[in-house]
Amino acid sequence: MALGNQTAVSVFILQSFTQDPWLQAALFGLFFALFVVALAGNGLITAAVCWSPTLHTPMYFFLVNLAVLDMICTSTILPKVLQGLAADSTISFWGCLSQLFFFTWSLSSELLLFSAMAYDRYLAICRPLHYGARMGGRVCVSLAAFVWGVGLLNAALLTGLVLRLSFCGPNLIAHFFCEIPPVLLLSCSPTFVNDVMTITADVFLSGMNFLLTLASYSCIVASVLRMRSAVGRRRAFSTCSSHLLVVTLYYSTVLYTYIRPGLGSAGPLDKAVAVLYTTVTPTLNPLIYTLRNKEFKAALRKLLLFSTK
Repeated sequence: MALGNQTAVSVFILQSFTQDPWLQAALFGLFFALFVVALAGNGLITAAVCWSPTLHTPMYFFLVNLAVLDMICTSTILPKVLQGLAADSTISFWGCLSQLFFFTWSLSSELLLFSAMAYDRYLAICRPLHYGARMGGRVCVSLAAFVWGVGLLNAALLTGLVLRLSFCGPNLIAHFFCEIPPVLLLSCSPTFVNDVMTITADVFLSGMNFLLTLASYSCIVASVLRMRSAVGRRRAFSTCSSHLLVVTLYYSTVLYTYIRPGLGSAGPLDKAVAVLYTTVTPTLNPLIYTLRNKEFKAALRKLLLFSTK
């Protein structure tokens, strides 16, 4: 298959984690378990929020968006990882571009969504009297549309820039899925524009949004410290610290992957970092955002009881 008579490569080979059959079987079991937990956890969040009227609030609206993005991310990456561990580690040219597009879309949107969620918590804790006016239904929908729209635009732009490149061999992607940095290393064409646009997008989406999120949580912490109730302070700090841990882990790993020297080289450390933001974080998000939430657990119990009748 050729793209404009320039692309000689029709199939890419994804690099395996290991050649040891026993270790491959263990990794298959691990990734399969993470895949099931990620889909089940995020699916339950979506179902519980949609089913329970008491959860129809801005916080849970954004949480549903996060759950959907996590399901898109894991569904884009893990099936091909499992296939590679079980049998075939090849992926077609267009399959690779599709994986790259949907992963970039979910990644970009999730980075923006963390800022929207932090802003929502900032208004709820630091500006409670203005919360209803500033976080109405129309505002929430507009923020969600902005998050998904900018993510889609970024994915389309970066994937379109990859389409203009020539790939004439080799075809071994030094990674376990099609991500922009390792794919660019295989191009026979100059990738300067791609490199600049990739780093620019990452600085904007990761760096700027991380600073905005950090600023929001800093204001939240300052507001919490002024609370008179020790129980209220502990509860707020517990929630904020777990959320901030997820955000820091997500942003730092993405920044490392896209801005580090030697762009695209995917050694064992780089693969481990990629596993964190493609698999581990989407799996942990449902637990971190709902584990200590009594309101959500009550709605989930009602949903499960209703579904078993």
